[in-house]
Order: sequence, then structure tokens, then C-alpha cells
Amino acid sequence: MDPPTGLSILIVGAGIAGLAAATALRQQGHQVEVFERSRLAEEVGAAIHLTPNANGALKRIGVDTRKYGAVKTEKYREYDINGRANHSMDVAEISQKWQHEWLLIHRAHLHDALKDKAIGAGKGKPAVLHTSCKIAEVDVHNASITLEDGKSFHGDLVLGADGVHAFTRRYVADESVKPFSSGSNAFRFLIPRQVVLDDPEVADLVEVDGTCQTWRHFDKRIVVYPCVNNTMLNLVCIHPDNLTSVGINQGWDQGVSKETLKETFKEFDPRALRILDKADPESIRIFPLLDMENLPEWTNDRLALVGDAAHPFLPYRASGGAMAIEDGLCLSILLPGDIKKDDVPARLKLYEEARQERVFNILQYTRDSATRPVGAEESARVFAYIFDHDEWDYSTEFLRRHLRAQNPQLYYRQPTVFGPMPGPRQDFRGRDRVAASVKSTFRTASIQFKTSRTYLKNLLPNTSYSFPGSGSVAHATLSQTTLDGMDWLAGGGYNHLGLYIHGVQHKGAGGQITEGLYLPVLFEDLTDAIISGREELGFPKVYSDIDIDNRRDSYAVTAGWRGAVWGRMSLTGLKEGQTSGSPQPSKMFVHRYMPSVGMEHRGTPEAEYPVVIDFAEESKTVPTKITRVLTAEKATFEIDGLDWKRLPTLHHIISRLAEVPVYEVLEGKVVEGEGVANVSSARRLHL
Repeated sequence: MDPPTGLSILIVGAGIAGLAAATALRQQGHQVEVFERSRLAEEVGAAIHLTPNANGALKRIGVDTRKYGAVKTEKYREYDINGRANHSMDVAEISQKWQHEWLLIHRAHLHDALKDKAIGAGKGKPAVLHTSCKIAEVDVHNASITLEDGKSFHGDLVLGADGVHAFTRRYVADESVKPFSSGSNAFRFLIPRQVVLDDPEVADLVEVDGTCQTWRHFDKRIVVYPCVNNTMLNLVCIHPDNLTSVGINQGWDQGVSKETLKETFKEFDPRALRILDKADPESIRIFPLLDMENLPEWTNDRLALVGDAAHPFLPYRASGGAMAIEDGLCLSILLPGDIKKDDVPARLKLYEEARQERVFNILQYTRDSATRPVGAEESARVFAYIFDHDEWDYSTEFLRRHLRAQNPQLYYRQPTVFGPMPGPRQDFRGRDRVAASVKSTFRTASIQFKTSRTYLKNLLPNTSYSFPGSGSVAHATLSQTTLDGMDWLAGGGYNHLGLYIHGVQHKGAGGQITEGLYLPVLFEDLTDAIISGREELGFPKVYSDIDIDNRRDSYAVTAGWRGAVWGRMSLTGLKEGQTSGSPQPSKMFVHRYMPSVGMEHRGTPEAEYPVVIDFAEESKTVPTKITRVLTAEKATFEIDGLDWKRLPTLHHIISRLAEVPVYEVLEGKVVEGEGVANVSSARRLHL
């Protein structure tokens, strides 16, 4: 049996926040238990908006609320107290800019949809729902909860999703931090839509499916919109709290008379009052609109608050439920199934960091809407900020950037927006590649020859580079290498071909001397290797086709560009044996040059400096094992400069290489072995 994976997560509260988190987290492979105070774990209240951002978040976890009676918002109308139209919006038309629909759903039906997804069959182990469970204590350090009946449950983290009057909040904030009245109360109730359609005086107000409408007057408003497959109308009637009496700690289910409702809004448009009058007196409820100071912290060690427990919302921007759903989705991204238990407290703080700016901004938008008129332009900006967000994508990128920040030495190459680039020196997770290169193989065919020191001086970048001593003869090597079994290429390989100039020294501004090989150009037949070497190391790499004909006693190399052959190497009469060439230099130079961007900066580099590679350092991380050496009886090469038409991007290089004189071939050989260094010893040589 495979060992269990994932965390053990205890969620206090089975409302929208708790069940959304439970669903998202079980799908990540965690074992989730939910503890609900009520007996049936049923969501109370009337209807709720599922704005495009909320609906999109639900779809990410497989919740399709249209199957539970959700209604698509089609139109929005706003009237003044006398029934004059202030504003009208065709939501169906503007919704084309959103990926997801703006829906309206009964809260109980949303709760059913989330509960079915949390505890039903599907991805991950179903969450376990405990009902009639009143929490008596939370141990934030050991992630355990104790019920009033004395039972204890232990996990790896606890989520406080127990609503606006959360018990769990006391473990994160001072107990003096409590919700308070915003200055308004609200009536809420449902009426059958058909009852309104049957009344010719008001039927036109609700004849179009999915129509939301609001009557507004200073600190009062009546909001009407459909739900339950357009068969019911949800009404919310907001007013100053000094006009009605309501218990601030008694929740959503406080009864109130129909007469109180009508008296509170008696000055409103008669058509609005006609709709109010259709309410069943037994169905009318009243509740306080609560606010709370922004909590600077939502977490404490292994406890995190979600939804109203962390940030209760006023109902002006349709975002209370949406933010609760986004909280759960964010947590599921930041807590993947393979997360280590020791990382939980840090990831919960990361959740707090990821969510607070957005939540606090929207909280302020709701408060502004409650206290002052909001113009059309400002309202459009607010809607865009709320609706255009995708929490899945946002949290995924937030986690990526966090993980990258843990390793400031990651290699980035264009295009950087996709993250650090895997290559010879780091894998796709940003880990250094070292040991994996030990089993990589190489085969190098080289021809060392005498040539003109005077000519080779012209291939040195500047006067900081020179040949020590006197004389007119220098040594150089034309070397072709085939690499294979490269870990960073998933076991594949490539070819490169370069000219190496022996006995070059670099003199720094302070007089310090460094000696080694100098590499003026390196041709490669794999663009990935070229980009990596140029951007990370400053190597002078360019592309060329390189073809190998490897026989028992001969070795031939052909180099070209799109069918135009510009170079050939030939080693014949190969026999097992020892080399007689000069000792391998300990260091090698390349000269990094990065051009500036912009035609006005032509000729001015963004960066220019020497880079040195220390072969001794390279061998410490990846030792080289030579398995075979073949020496050639005859070794030759020829380079044809061709012309600009044949080599439109390489002629300036190849024509110069074709001019390099060959005074004498000193040695031709083929060396095979294991262990390919990743050139991680390359360092900028300080001037």
C-alpha cells in the first residue's frame, strides 16, 4: 500500500467559505474534515451574486451552479425613489468581455452545490462532514481542535471558516476585534416571480429573465433580482439601523413584521412598494449589516481564517461570497498535495500576503458604496477590478514567484516572463545540475597546428589580450566535440566546433595576469545550447550545421549553413595511442559583448568584459574519465569563405577563419570519455 499523501486539514464551519476550501483542498490530495455547528449544515439566507470571478473560481473546482438553479444576469436597472430610471445596463452584451457568466443563485442551492462537491465522489478523498459540533478550543501550534463534548481532532492545519462571529478569530486577533453595525439593517425575503408577473401594474419590471433592479435614495435601497431558475425573486431592502430594531449577534434569521417593512420604505415608488406588498409576512427576515476593522493578520502558526471569519463584507459589491470562494482556491494552490508539513505555517502566511491587498481594496469599495454616491466611471473601474480577476491564475503565479525568490541565483534568459530557464546549469525546478553530468559522454576530434601569431592577434578583442614573449608563431586548435547523454537535454546531445588559440594572456587594469586558451568563436548545431552559452556565460556562439562521419579508422566533419558547406576536417589512419601534444591549459577565456538596444546606441555595448573558465574547478564537480584515445596518421582541415549570398550571417566570420594560415599540423586525435562539465566555473574577470 502506498503511504498516505497530503495534509490532514480541519475546517471549522461548513458555510460557503468552509465548503469551497474543503472542495479545493481535497482535490489537491489532502484529507479534509469539516466541523459544522448546526445540525444539518444548511446555509441560511436568501440569494447571492456569483460574479464572473466567483463563477470562474467555482468552475475551477468543478462546481456548475447552473445545475442548481443559478440564473444568468441579463440586465441591470437602477431607479430613484420616485421610479425614474437613473441607469440601465445590458449585462448580456457587456458580459462578452468576461470568460465566465455573472450568475444569481439561492444561497441554500449554492451551499448544496458546494457540499455535494466536497463530500461526494470525485477527485481526491471526499471530505468528512461532522455536524452539531461546537468548538471549545483550538491549538494553533499543534493544529488540533477540541469540541464542547470533549472530543479532540488533530491535523496539520486548521482553517477558521466560522463566519462573521467566528470563534476561531480570537486565536488570531485580540478579542476586542468584533463586528459592529455599519449603520444599516436589511430586510430579506423571497417571493414567487409569477405573483409579480400576474400583476399588470408591475409585470413589466420582471418580464425579462435575469433582470436585477435597484431603487435608491440616499441611505435606503430596494434590490430585486431572480434566482431558482428565474422562478423566485430575491429582495433585499437596506435602510438606516435606527429605523428598525435588530440583534447584532443574532444572525440572519430574525423575524420582523410586514408593516415595519412597508413603513420603512413608505416614501418609495409605488410600484416598488407594490412588489414589497406581495411578501409572505412569515417569510420576512431582518439582519444587521456588519462591518469590522481590517485584520492585519489572518493566520497564527497552523491556523488561518477564511471568508467572513477574516473579512466580513457589506453587501454592496456582491463580493462577500466571492472572496470566500477565492480564499479557498488560493489556499489550494499554495498548499499542493506534496507540500511538507513543516512548510505549512509559512504557506499560510503566504496566503495572507496573496489575498489581503485585493480583499482590503474591495472592502473599501463596499464601504464607499454604502456611504456615498458612486459615479458610472468609478463604478466601471471597480467592476473591472473585481470581475476581471482569476484567482487560480493569480495564486499560481504568486506561488511561482515566491518559490523563485527562495533561490536568488536562478538563471533567467529571454523570455523571462515564463520563469527561470532550464539548461545545462539548472533543471526545470531551479536546482543545480552537477552529478547528472557525470555519465554524459563526449567525443572530441581536434587538430592542433602552428600558425601566425600576427594574424591571431587580430582575433583578440582588445589590447588587454596578448601573446607573452616574442616570436611570430602561435599554436591553435580546431576542435569538434559531440556530446551525448546530456541530462539537461533529456539524454540527447549536440555538436560544437571551435577555434582555440593557445598561450593568450589577459592583463587587468591592476596589472594582474591570467593565462589560458582564448576562444574567438564556437559553432553549435543546437540553438538551446547557443542561447544558454551566450546569455549565461558570454560565449561567442553561433549556429552552424555540423555533420559527422565516424568510421573505424577515420573521422570526418562537415560544417555548413543551409546546404552551403564552409568547412571540412579529416582525420585518417586512426590508431589507439597516446597524444604527443602540449599539456592541457588550466584556463580558457571568452569575451562577453552585449550590444545596446536602439539604433542611436549602435556601437556602444550594454556590457563588455572577459570571462574566464577554470578547468581545474570544473573537474572538481564533474571529473572527466577518458575511455579511448585515437591518434591520426594524417589530419587536415579546409575552410571556404564562400560569399555573402551563400553565408549571409556567417561570411564575416568564416572569411576570416579561411585566412588563418597553417604552418604545420602538430597533432590530430580523437578522444572519447565520460563526464561533461557544465561550465559553472565561468566567472567575470575583473578588469
